[in-house]
Amino acid sequence: MRLKLLGSGNAAGMPLYGCRCEACDEATANHLLQRTPCSAQLDIGGRTYLLDAGQMNLTQRFPAGSLDGILLTHFHVDHVQGLFHLRWGVGEEIPVYCPEDDEGCADLYKHPGNLRFHHQQAFVPFMLNELRVTPLSLNHSKPTFGYLFTGHNVQIAYLTDTKGLPPTTTELLRRQQIDLMVIDCSLVPGCDRQGHNNLDDALDLHETIGSSHTVLTHIGHDLDIWLKANPQALPENILVGSDDQIVYPVD
Repeated sequence: MRLKLLGSGNAAGMPLYGCRCEACDEATANHLLQRTPCSAQLDIGGRTYLLDAGQMNLTQRFPAGSLDGILLTHFHVDHVQGLFHLRWGVGEEIPVYCPEDDEGCADLYKHPGNLRFHHQQAFVPFMLNELRVTPLSLNHSKPTFGYLFTGHNVQIAYLTDTKGLPPTTTELLRRQQIDLMVIDCSLVPGCDRQGHNNLDDALDLHETIGSSHTVLTHIGHDLDIWLKANPQALPENILVGSDDQIVYPVD
């Protein structure tokens, strides 16, 4: 199994539009410092699945026939905007697994094209070939799933977007032996907003869940700057995610 972050930023991304701070100027000059919409690629058993579809270049990155499915966390634009182009392709249908949301996003339900939406239920596992997938309820402004992946003797929890975790999700994860947790961490310590963790929240969840390794993602502009100014703030087994980073297998 391999998990690669395609994007590690929040909706605003890095560099922030119109910002001329030093960090944004550096990110403009160096693409390795940029953060695009939070998403990931999961490869297992010769099959490829996307976790969210916020990248706008999916049709260039993934040739026709190379995607075996897409798992959406929720229907906010920065997590689904890549679907609007992808749906008009020809060839085999692409299954899209997602939470039930009557609104969806724009006209994706009305004009799905070659996408086929499969609504899932929280805490009801389903199989993608040999991969066991358990949708997990998260705390966000739209119906939102995290996902627990079990396969090849490893358990990976992918948890974005969320503010803390619902008690049922917390208890389920605490009972597991989580090898890797990829967690929403959008905000600087002490900054509280609905729907997204700050660094304090993410650190608390790392301790509560007891994951062997944790990777921070969905990182906002101000937190990005804070983390660069405080490189010793994180324990050794908590890493700051970046675009195009392979987070499993863990080095």
